[in-house]
Amino acid sequence: MRPITIIFIFLISLVASSFLSASNKDLYQKLDVFGDVFDIIKKNYVEDVNDKEVIEYAINGMLQSLDPHSGYMNTEIYVEMQEETRGEFGGLGIEVTMENGYVKVISPIDDTPAAKAGIRPGDYITHIDNTGVLGLSLQDAVEMLRGPVGSNIIITIVRIGEEDPINVEIKRAIITVRAVKFNREGDVGYIRLISFSEQADKGIKNAVQSLTNEIGESNLVGFILDLRSNPGGLLDQSAKVTDNFLDTGEIVSIKGRNKKDISRFSASRGDITDGKPIIILINQGSASASEIVAGALQDHKRAIILGEQSYGKGSVQTIFPLKDSSAIKMTTALYFTPSGDSIHEIGITPDIEVEFIYEDENQEEAKDNQLEYALNLLSNEIE
Repeated sequence: MRPITIIFIFLISLVASSFLSASNKDLYQKLDVFGDVFDIIKKNYVEDVNDKEVIEYAINGMLQSLDPHSGYMNTEIYVEMQEETRGEFGGLGIEVTMENGYVKVISPIDDTPAAKAGIRPGDYITHIDNTGVLGLSLQDAVEMLRGPVGSNIIITIVRIGEEDPINVEIKRAIITVRAVKFNREGDVGYIRLISFSEQADKGIKNAVQSLTNEIGESNLVGFILDLRSNPGGLLDQSAKVTDNFLDTGEIVSIKGRNKKDISRFSASRGDITDGKPIIILINQGSASASEIVAGALQDHKRAIILGEQSYGKGSVQTIFPLKDSSAIKMTTALYFTPSGDSIHEIGITPDIEVEFIYEDENQEEAKDNQLEYALNLLSNEIE
């Protein structure tokens, strides 16, 4: 190698080393500043502060500045999160996020205090027990929503289409979520998937088998899979649920920070419905895992998607346990439908858009116009 080439390579290495050294130095200076700020708070804040809480708030603020789905979970919240994935937890029964400084309802969960109180997807929570949430972190707001089982809480919501804020009183309860409900609607099998907990895939298999036996395979027109107000859950359960209705093809791809690092979930042979027609119901409360199922079956033309635009949560969060039994939840990847589309902050567009009509409160029996549309569609297709 010629001397001039060697000198050039040495200079490049020296510059790179200097850049990394300067970058590390800047990082360490910022960490020193953090320590200085913490020390100033301890010595000068108007009230005594809890050191542990201040550090936890700092960690959470760092994560939430990245995106609203990342955050810190102290030991108590981490344990509650694990209970949620098993299908049992305490609280109101709503999945929430932070938007424009307010708590936004992604979805109330079926048969929970929040759902029974009339909370809807898209509602904004502005006050909790008359305390404004503007300026609070999502974790702060969630902790305010939690409380002793049986205690009452008043939340103030702003709803699109309503002129005045609405105060709703809700009694906290132990929430036991049954992942799947199903019933016969004439010769159609109706399956309501409430959440993608550990029970989801098993529940779907049981629902399809039970409905097929009840209606009779020769009489069975098709299935309606209701994913409305389903806020999502476990990624592996969304892939398994989708696989139940496909014989082949990609279900979803996951792309992380390194764009070359792509994980793919693909279907295995065996459609448990034996190719029966499927209609999937979605709304703005259908998020994450729900959108994986709807997007995959839509792309493969295996199902008709009916309802309203879904929420648009196309990111994957990974839980990182910490040494003190707390954990952080951080966005580590985006998922893409089989066609290669990202639905993040966009959502799934239905094949047939049908806006849900809320019945008057004085109506003796509320009608589900989206479900009726799907039932008529299935019946007409067969005829």
